[in-house]
This record gives sequence, structure tokens and C-alpha cells, in this order.
Amino acid sequence: MKYIDEFRDRRLAELLAQEIKRTVTRPWKVMEVCGGQTHTILQFGLEDLLSDAVELLHGPGCPVCVTPVELIDRAIAIAQLPDVIFCSFGDMLRVPGSTSDLLELKARGADVRIVYSPLDAVNLARKHADRRVVFFAVGFETTAPANAMAVYHAKKSGVTNFFLLCSHVTVPPMIVAILQSPGNTVQAFLGPGHVCSVMGWREYEAISRHYLVPIVICGFEPTDLLEGILRCVRQLEAGQARVENQYSRAVKPAGNQAAQMILTDVFDVTDRMWRGIGSIPKSGYRLSHAYKQFDAEREFEIATTCGQESPICISGQILRGLKKPPDCPAFGQDCTPEHPLGATMVSSEGTCAAYYKFGKVRKSEMN
Repeated sequence: MKYIDEFRDRRLAELLAQEIKRTVTRPWKVMEVCGGQTHTILQFGLEDLLSDAVELLHGPGCPVCVTPVELIDRAIAIAQLPDVIFCSFGDMLRVPGSTSDLLELKARGADVRIVYSPLDAVNLARKHADRRVVFFAVGFETTAPANAMAVYHAKKSGVTNFFLLCSHVTVPPMIVAILQSPGNTVQAFLGPGHVCSVMGWREYEAISRHYLVPIVICGFEPTDLLEGILRCVRQLEAGQARVENQYSRAVKPAGNQAAQMILTDVFDVTDRMWRGIGSIPKSGYRLSHAYKQFDAEREFEIATTCGQESPICISGQILRGLKKPPDCPAFGQDCTPEHPLGATMVSSEGTCAAYYKFGKVRKSEMN
């Protein structure tokens, strides 16, 4: 496929892996930030190519995975109300809350609907003026502009029964939290290409300077990731720390300024809870004062509950890169995609789901 096959070339991948091995003089630990990158690493067996040269740690770059249990419980409580149409993307429906999930609630008769765009939810609100329509807005800076635009459109067109249950989080504060966490072993980061296509990469420069950590903004295909790892280890071996942009075909220094403008208009920066991590200051978005009438938490005033994780699930440690799925006693036995205990097994971008799906690496998928 044009623009894909050239980034899955086996010979080039092997040459990059060989160069990485020639470059390193000691094992290094590099964390890929995005869940999509994790899936590529496992699908194409990149860890095997690198053998003992680089250990790849998997970060909390799956937005579904880091949505806190408390907010899932709040979504379930709102969706049970008789006048509510609750809308979400499909991967949120099976994320477990304390005692249930949205899919189970839908099976019991609640009006829970899968939509393919937040504007679908706005249109539902327009068609059902006697109902309150709630859209569950999760994701990083990549998906936030579309959700902001939905709220902007609802206000401009006079739709008053549309609401956003917002759980947007942002990447740079998460990287800082990982670097500051006790027991952190991450020495370099592969930055999130899709996020940086929206936000640019300049805000990562201060992090790299302050913590003396290389950050390479990276794409999602095998050769993208191998080139990003090579750039990381070259910096580490030279004792350098700066931001590099491997994903230059999609990412510019300033990002997408039109998208940033709608984010600034509709959202304010706020502290956010991250599943398995805890509260990270100024790491998310909430609706600004000008759009407060669309805030589902303000509209419904559902009391915050103390969400309960499965006692045997270690997804929090997996999200922080401290453990890997095979370290979990439940992985592949009590916890499977059909019967997940934690969000990292539910989401299509989750680390546990990736390990389960690609337990046998299919190297033949690389040309």
C-alpha cells in the first residue's frame, strides 16, 4: 500500500536494528508513549529484533486505559437516567467500572449508543429535544479538537440538550509524572506522533532540558519506531538530551494552530485523575466558563464515588511502565479480552490487549 509499505520494509528494519546494536555500549530503557506504537512493536516483533540492546517500556498512551474508574462509574450513573441518551465510541463500552460497564447497562435496557463522531451526538440532541444527550469525551490532544468543535457547534446552533462528560488528558504532564515517580527507569521517550501533529513538539523541549532525557517524536510504522529508537540511543550514548522529530512527514514544530485555537476557546486546563497513576496537575481539559452549560458533571451533579479496581489487576503498574502483562498472574487466564479485569485488556490500544493479540509475533507481515 502506498505510503505504508515503504515503512514496513523488512530489509530496512533489519539494517536499523543492526545499527542500534552497533551503537549501544550498554542496555538502555526507552518508553514509547502511544498505545498505537506499542501495538506496532508487538505486531512486528521489534523487541526481538533489538534483543538485549534496548528494553522497550510501554507507557500510558491509551486514553481509554487511563480513564479513571470513578469517571466510568459516573458515566454509568448518568446513562441510567430515563431521559438520557448516552453516547460513546465503542471501545469505552466494555471498560470496567467498580461493578459494571456501559455495555452491560445497554443490555439491561439503558439508551447507550455507539457513535462515530461527537457531531453524531449533537445531531441526536437536535432530533430528540425531549431527551438529554451526553457524549463521553475521552482522549489525548488528538481527539480533543473534534470534541471541542462539537460543543462549539452545539452552542452556535442553539442546541441546549447536548452535554459533554469530559475526560481529556494531555501528554507532557504525564511524561513529567513518570520521570518524577519513585522507581522510574525510563531513560528516553518515543513521543506521540499523532498528538504532536496537533500540538507540535515545542512544549517537550523544556522537559527534555530539565530532566536531561531524549525525546524523539515518532511515527507508528516499524521503520519509524526503529529510527526513533536509533535516534534515542545515539543521544544516550553521547550524553545528550534534546527533542528530535522523526515524524516530520506529519508533525511540524508549531502543530495545527487552528485546532489549538478551538481547544483554547472551548477548554481550560485542569488537574486530572489518571487510572492507575493518580492525580496529575494540569494534565487535562475541562469545559471553559463560556461553555459551562454543556458540562455533564455540572448538569447532573452525580456524586463522586471511590472506584474499585480488581484486586488482582496490575494495570496501574503496567501503565507506568513498571511491569509488563506477563508479570500479572491474571494475564491470559482470569483476564482476557472476552473477560477483562482492567482497561489495558479492553482497549484496542491497551498494552495487555496487544500482548494477548500478538503473543505469537507475525513477522511475515513485514515485507
